[in-house]
Amino acid sequence: MVGIVVVSHSAHLAEGVIELARLVSADCPIAAAGGLEDGSFGTSYERIMNAVESVHNEDGTLILMDMGSAVMTTEMVLEDLNYENIRMADCPVVEGAIAAAAASSGGMTLEETYQEALSAKNVQKF
Repeated sequence: MVGIVVVSHSAHLAEGVIELARLVSADCPIAAAGGLEDGSFGTSYERIMNAVESVHNEDGTLILMDMGSAVMTTEMVLEDLNYENIRMADCPVVEGAIAAAAASSGGMTLEETYQEALSAKNVQKF
């Protein structure tokens, strides 16, 4: 299964997204990387690195970020890891994580899981 990482400036937000995604797929390898080590808001290189390494496998890893420095810090982590089968998805974090978790647990490839996450951009709420 494709691993999924949710990166946010808020630990509570990242954990909440993971909690919702697990309602769709309890067995999907998914990890949160939110906030700084002292519990404050921000993005942590170490937390992102640890989250990626905890879910990464031969099927690959998909990373969803909330905004700004979460994207920049994730890019720095990926440069250092130099994995080939890893993608960052520019999509709504909550809807994208749920779509990705469902795709991953359904056996979709990294590219298919990525496309499912991106399709969350078009989800209408009403």
